[in-house]
Amino acid sequence: MLKAFIVEDEPLARDELTYILQRTKRMEVIGEAESLEDAMVGIGQTKPDVVFLDIQLSEESGLELAQQLQGLDWRPEIVFATAYDEHALKAFELNAIDYILKPYDEDRIQQSVDKLVRLQEGRGQRQPSVPLHSASAPGRTGKLAITVEERIILVAVSNILYLASEEGKTLLVTEDQTYRVTEPLVAFEQKLQGTPIIRVHRAYLVHVDGISEIQPWFHSTCTLIMKNGSKVPVSRTHLKELKQLIGL
Repeated sequence: MLKAFIVEDEPLARDELTYILQRTKRMEVIGEAESLEDAMVGIGQTKPDVVFLDIQLSEESGLELAQQLQGLDWRPEIVFATAYDEHALKAFELNAIDYILKPYDEDRIQQSVDKLVRLQEGRGQRQPSVPLHSASAPGRTGKLAITVEERIILVAVSNILYLASEEGKTLLVTEDQTYRVTEPLVAFEQKLQGTPIIRVHRAYLVHVDGISEIQPWFHSTCTLIMKNGSKVPVSRTHLKELKQLIGL
């Protein structure tokens, strides 16, 4: 049975697609996400065989996620499931296996599943994937490579205080420097897995050793005061993980 991950911000459409896929008896839905951030994390954790991906996600584009998946050492198949047909050419340029239009037609989805099964059978069973670090991941060096104005700079992970998403770019803040890079925050989250840098908010990653104070806020959230005096919000979604990590 193939493993599927659905990226769709409309709950009803997500539920309908899940129902249809499960009726095929050949597809198991192992994860769902409404945003690109959550999708990238979920896909990395669950390792699905295929991602059913909507293109219009609130103010985000599923095409961006598809591009990010191209850079993975291990990559699931992509089926775009959307209400818009004008993106079909771009979708197939991103090596999508299929392009399904809304409203969903069960027979059409069955055809897509048939194609995926044939593809999987032709390739044989996928071998267990071994996560590989990208060239710019910290690895053994303890340093993160970033591109700033056509220069490649090596930043010691231990010096990073936090990273923030701002106006489509990422701010990487160290103890004595701030870098503005074009790579999305979610890409850095993938690279920094296994380091003391964790997500605390949809727009922030922080180095736990860079936290000097935690101030209670409201509605079960808090604000982090970093070593340089910067304030970083913690969302309710990530508060529990932070507390467990620092022993609260």
